[in-house]
Amino acid sequence: MYNFRVPRNAEVIRQWTILREIERARTAGVTIDDLAALCDVTTRTIRRDLQALEEVGFPVFDDRSREDGRTRWVLNGQAFKGLAAGLTVAELCALYFSRTLVESLAGTPFRDDVQSAFEKLGSALTPHMRQFLDQLPQVIAAKPDPLRRRTDDALQQIAARALEATLYHRQAALVYHSRSSERTKTYLVHPYRLAYAQGGLYLLAYVPEYGEVRTFAVERIQELSLQEERFTPIEELGDDAFPNSIGVHSGPPERVAIDFQAAVADYVRARHWHRSQALSPSDGGGVRMTLDVCLDQALKSWILSFGPFAKVAAPESLAREIADQFEKGRALYS
Repeated sequence: MYNFRVPRNAEVIRQWTILREIERARTAGVTIDDLAALCDVTTRTIRRDLQALEEVGFPVFDDRSREDGRTRWVLNGQAFKGLAAGLTVAELCALYFSRTLVESLAGTPFRDDVQSAFEKLGSALTPHMRQFLDQLPQVIAAKPDPLRRRTDDALQQIAARALEATLYHRQAALVYHSRSSERTKTYLVHPYRLAYAQGGLYLLAYVPEYGEVRTFAVERIQELSLQEERFTPIEELGDDAFPNSIGVHSGPPERVAIDFQAAVADYVRARHWHRSQALSPSDGGGVRMTLDVCLDQALKSWILSFGPFAKVAAPESLAREIADQFEKGRALYS
């Protein structure tokens, strides 16, 4: 029997769920009893949540004018119409220019909504201002991470269902193709979080079969169906996605030491590679980096990218694996 612990963000997720449900109902409104049943909490808890939403400024209010005599909660969308008026010209311009970042959301359920939001934001600018801002990418450019190629409607639907499962704590069954094992398997999972990293969307979910949280690339989920059963999270995830990896991986960290030669020392020192990194000078103008990360493919690829200018000092198993990779690479060119 697990000792269930409610995560610290459960209240925020529930309040976001309430807000979404009220907005979805539009003018019809939602009763407190309906919200309590949806979130599987007491009506007293829902009243506290509604009060909290009101206090932070969301325009939710109780409509008592219904013929059936039941009080329903609705959202006053008119309250947001003056949003642009509260922004300075510089803030409006900065947000409008940032619309190019929506490209990084390709394949997620948020892309269309974010695009629509930026279009509405742009309407607050004059045509001449928009014309000027549209020229900015010619002098200020950004290169996004390589995006996943799969951006079809099926992927959008899978991502949307995964998001719903995380918000409502619903169990899900998914058919997943693993690249590492090259096999397709069906999993029953408890979806905890969606994370966007390195051009792709990932689902972090607890797998009862294995008793641990695992990472699933959304693009490799072939099917995802929501179950009626709900779950209570038994493991609290940190604020950061994949905290123990340079890339995308959920594994235990190990202490790694790497010696970089002088030719790349300035480049290594000038960047923040991982929050656990520590640097110290080494002979010949080089630098040694120690960091606590999992020994995943992202780490190995990163080390290999420095070629002969980086050497793994610890652990020995990682040093042997990197050396073996170099030998195999050399054989291709012999």
